[in-house]
Amino acid sequence: MSKYINPFTDFGFKRIFGEEFNKDLLIDFLNELLREEEGTITNITYMTPEQLGITAAERRAVFDIYCENDRGEKFIVEMQKAKQKYFKDRSVYYSSFPIQQQAVRGDEWNFELKAIYTIGILDFIFEEDKAEADKMLYKVKLTDVETQRVFYDKLTYVYLEMPKFRKTEAELETRFDQWLYVLKNLPHLEHYPTRLRDRVFKKLFEVAEIAAFTPVERVAYENSVKIYRDLKNVMDTAVEESLVRGIAIGEERGKRDMARAMVANGLDAQTIRRITGLETW
Repeated sequence: MSKYINPFTDFGFKRIFGEEFNKDLLIDFLNELLREEEGTITNITYMTPEQLGITAAERRAVFDIYCENDRGEKFIVEMQKAKQKYFKDRSVYYSSFPIQQQAVRGDEWNFELKAIYTIGILDFIFEEDKAEADKMLYKVKLTDVETQRVFYDKLTYVYLEMPKFRKTEAELETRFDQWLYVLKNLPHLEHYPTRLRDRVFKKLFEVAEIAAFTPVERVAYENSVKIYRDLKNVMDTAVEESLVRGIAIGEERGKRDMARAMVANGLDAQTIRRITGLETW
């Protein structure tokens, strides 16, 4: 087993970002991600991650992390391990819960809303984004199509396509780079990098060290790792089956479809060329 936890397991993600004792880690991450929109977040309050519909018959939502700052602005932070066909739809649906919760009963409410941020840290690449190999951060607001100006700035969706982040430790330029590097590489590191030796990252590596877990925590983490690996195996098997079909059919299109599936699952170009024999796709 690795020295440090995998942030893309349920246990690992909530260990780093979802515990009251470690909320300074989440605050630091959100500040680096949203400083342009938010300024500086000084405190957050964790809220119940399970959200019920207005009536008992309506579908509920369960967030990975749900919190608010001192201004009452809400943050939904989701870790997504595998590609989901309607993930963007789900993001919009999830954001509807904190919108509805702000409604005030009676005739006095003027409909003023607090800002809502839905953040997805993704272990995959959206199919429509695969050609943009160097763009891994997407910030989405309601925008006028013609002028490209923001029409409504209180509803923001942020997506981080982590397979696209490929910087080495020596290439890290900003604190945001450092956060992305840790999230991408944590389970593969044997020690925390010298460039990250400040209070926040020192604490992160301390809480992420598996050797410090209690027996109960270790069992919970191992179960979480098993679920993560099983899901990855399913995805890898799908890619392999696409390869077999592509070779059997012998069609260029089959090979290109297979190559695109490999890109979406984070395989590097050299490996894809070696397997498919294609130079471009």
